Amino acid sequence: MNLAEKRIAVTGGGGFLGSFLLEALHGRGCANIVAPRRREHDLTTAAGVESFFEQGRPQVLFHLAAVVGGIGANRDNPGRFFYENAIMGIQLIEQARRFEVEKTVVVGTICAYPKFAPVPFREDDLWNGYPEETNAAYGVAKKALLVQCQAYRQQYGMNAIYLLPVNLYGPRDNFDLRSSHVIPALIRKFLEAGSEATCWGDGTPTREFLFVRDAAEGLVMAAERYDGAEPVNLGSGEEIAIKDLAELIARECGYRGRILWDPSQPNGQPRRRLDPSRAWREFGFRAGTPLLEGLRETIAWYRAER
Repeated sequence: MNLAEKRIAVTGGGGFLGSFLLEALHGRGCANIVAPRRREHDLTTAAGVESFFEQGRPQVLFHLAAVVGGIGANRDNPGRFFYENAIMGIQLIEQARRFEVEKTVVVGTICAYPKFAPVPFREDDLWNGYPEETNAAYGVAKKALLVQCQAYRQQYGMNAIYLLPVNLYGPRDNFDLRSSHVIPALIRKFLEAGSEATCWGDGTPTREFLFVRDAAEGLVMAAERYDGAEPVNLGSGEEIAIKDLAELIARECGYRGRILWDPSQPNGQPRRRLDPSRAWREFGFRAGTPLLEGLRETIAWYRAER
């Protein structure tokens, strides 16, 4: 698919990943793009979704909009995270069918994987267990959209694809300690800490991270080249223990104080690492930004913006 010739709509275009997706699309020569904000179209309402499609009449839809946060935000807002993510996606995919959108790209979440999925996570293991409890409501809501995409493909012939990006990080991330994910939270803590900085959990879980610019490129490549029913992981295929990540970020931030761990706070899922081979095989995507390089760019951005 030549995206430059299409009318494109992006939900969540004002967000972290969405802003980089817009840059990637502009880099492909795409000029006819709509990326509404919530104040223009509330996508949790039927009226907001319908007005969004009536105004934009997209041929290609990227659905990135989501209500997200780290472990604390998921623990405090399970009902909201379930409802708003589910209702947005279900209504958007239904209207995409009604408006005969040529291609719909739905962004899922690694939180949809079972808590004890075999590592590396393979797409075929997605249904072999329940998600980790602290983010299960969010993960199940997003996983339901995969079922919808596959059901609509089967019944209506709808070309809807579903992608599973791993934990993202990079410039423009959310650095609010009440709702941020682990990398921006650690960066802010270490840049603002005095002689001590306390981190959640015991530092033993592992995580895989994907630089946000690489993720945006993966979305575009999938839109151009992938038309399959099966979900596809987007990741780097590398994992790091949270304790090692904290020490790395502390060093890059110039932090010389003590790092303390609070085991009374949740660890989250024990391990996370994706098998990214399907993305490489189906549409040639491979992450290109090493973790250290991405961290340095993210830290430099936050130093300049804070």
